Amino acid sequence: MTSRNPLSIILDQNKLTGPNYNDWFRNLKIVLSSEKILYVLDNKPPKEAASDISETELAKLEKWWDHDLQAKSYMLASMSNELQRRFEEAVNAADIHFHLKELYGVQTRSERHATVKELMTTRLRDGTSVHEHGVRMIGLIEKLVGARRGYSW
Repeated sequence: MTSRNPLSIILDQNKLTGPNYNDWFRNLKIVLSSEKILYVLDNKPPKEAASDISETELAKLEKWWDHDLQAKSYMLASMSNELQRRFEEAVNAADIHFHLKELYGVQTRSERHATVKELMTTRLRDGTSVHEHGVRMIGLIEKLVGARRGYSW
């Protein structure tokens, strides 16, 4: 039985509700760094083991999945009940991280500037359908509106 990380109390006291994503994520990184498992948030899971995998490689794979399960558990345990239900079926911690960042990550000023620039300079090109162009423009506008609300689409 492993002992509880004393730093995890900051996750208990600051559960993710959505708008507090940046603060929650900063606290999560502190806890996962102390556990030396932060890498699972940014790395894709390894491929399934081949039947002829070496014992060393199998041990590495099992260690990665154990670390991923630990990170995913920290993440889910520190979310509101609504968000837990939404992400409980997620395959791995990196997947949860990606979706949370898409939903709640705040765009930086330079990202907003780049989006505005793209919106203002995008033109309908020859051979492109009006529908595709419209969808692209709507996507850029939604990205800006989401950023204004504190969300990144």
